[in-house]
Amino acid sequence: MDKATVGGLVLAVGLLALAVLLAPGGSFLAFWDAASAAVVIGGAIAATCIAFPFGALFLTPGVVKKVMSPKMQDLRPVIRQLVEFSEIARRDGILALEGKTEEIEDPFILLGIQMAVDGTDAELMEAVLRTEMEAVAARHKTGKSLMETMGRYAPAFGMIGTLMGLIIMLGNMDDPAAIGPGMAVALITTLYGAMVSNIVCLPFADKLGYYSKRELEVREVIVRGILSIQEGDNPRVLEQKLNTFLPVNQRKSDEEEAA
Repeated sequence: MDKATVGGLVLAVGLLALAVLLAPGGSFLAFWDAASAAVVIGGAIAATCIAFPFGALFLTPGVVKKVMSPKMQDLRPVIRQLVEFSEIARRDGILALEGKTEEIEDPFILLGIQMAVDGTDAELMEAVLRTEMEAVAARHKTGKSLMETMGRYAPAFGMIGTLMGLIIMLGNMDDPAAIGPGMAVALITTLYGAMVSNIVCLPFADKLGYYSKRELEVREVIVRGILSIQEGDNPRVLEQKLNTFLPVNQRKSDEEEAA
């Protein structure tokens, strides 16, 4: 479970709830309207269905799961593994890595090592690995776009619901007592649209973008590491090259561990 995502959601909802409690005469019931929620949430989902192919919509549960429970690789173990493979290849020859393939859990590293062991041309190997990266980036972009699209449409349907509420209210001007509650319900729809967009959809899209960037960064390290292994680079040079992708404080930690 991603603590930042859960903590942000709890904090946002908690602040809104606190504002209601502190407001004079505030009541949670005054902020609930089923029709308004149906217009905003249902409308945003319907518009997203129109904007995307039907199959893409099945990605939504996976997208939400990725935001809430991401599986992010730590760069340091990846770099250590690549350096270990470089030492084996430098000492025993690159064919010696064939015996290590069963220990490799990351399918992307496994693909690269297998091609290197098979003697694949460096340019072809890099092209295959980068094509795989592009496919991953395209999948991530689709999931991010789903959230961004819902985030754009939710406020629009909030405004549509508000206009509908105002029309209904103006049609009943003969009852002055109904004007106040009618106006409140109309404005609630706009509130729901803003909340769905700015608390859920758009932050989720931004978090997916961050995770995508991190994953592609790890894969870039893997590509450079495997190409260096195939070229026979010195393991220490390879380690220094890959460590440039780490934050400075983590580089110091690794140097202290090595010492």
